[in-house]
Amino acid sequence: MLTNNLEQLGRASRGGYAIPAVNTQGGNYDIIMAACRAAEELRSPMILAHYVSTGAYSGNDWFVNVARWCAGKVSVPVSIHLDHGDGFPMCMEALRLGFTSVMIDGSSLPVEENAALTGDVVRVARHFGVPVEAEVGQLQRLDGGAVQENKNIADPEQVREFLRLCSPDTLAVGIGNAHGYYHGTPDIRLDILEAVRGFTDIPLVLHGCTGMEEAVIRRAVSLGVAKINFGTEIRYKYLEHYRRGMEELDHQGHSWKVSQYACDALCEDVKDIIRLSGSEGRV
Repeated sequence: MLTNNLEQLGRASRGGYAIPAVNTQGGNYDIIMAACRAAEELRSPMILAHYVSTGAYSGNDWFVNVARWCAGKVSVPVSIHLDHGDGFPMCMEALRLGFTSVMIDGSSLPVEENAALTGDVVRVARHFGVPVEAEVGQLQRLDGGAVQENKNIADPEQVREFLRLCSPDTLAVGIGNAHGYYHGTPDIRLDILEAVRGFTDIPLVLHGCTGMEEAVIRRAVSLGVAKINFGTEIRYKYLEHYRRGMEELDHQGHSWKVSQYACDALCEDVKDIIRLSGSEGRV
């Protein structure tokens, strides 16, 4: 059931659980269906996330159409989300295509410029009835050879100023998290979330959950994180399952048999993420 996720995120923030957001690798059917099936079986809301870079192969419109079709096959709330929209034009394209949630990522900009850009997107998105996620504290990417952990930790006073200047529906705050696999144990600054929660009840978002300790994620959720993002873990596990299917199945050259095997296995992985988020049985 395709939905706008704002009401669900507000309920999650107040209820002490989070909604999983799964990176779908540009509209990969196996990944999208695995996420939708897992959500249906565990009665959880689900967010299907899309990076623009992963849509370069199939197209952003492909993702929207596949996600909408799969969402229509289940009865639980499923939203389709633009993750890390890199500018106003991309967010406008997402709204035209039918995304039901968008993120504008101005975290590399000074707070005032980030807020101005976010405000521009929010004003238009309101006319579409689409919620907007923003970010303060730019996340580093750890894949592609990076060796340093992310040190860009948001200043709570900057977060306060940002929220004074604009009104996003949800907010990702940099707390030492990063995209990709962590090198060692990341220093996740939950005290930043506690400080932010002290002056706002906006639903918070935690990016870079792959490889983060489960206890840290659960504590973050208890502090008002209503959306947890998983991308790296999903894409690597999908390929791992697909490779095993190629090697172990008597597939006789039928690619759909391998895809079905990978989808079934990934569905179980997504169920683990749902249980971690605390969203099981929330529908």
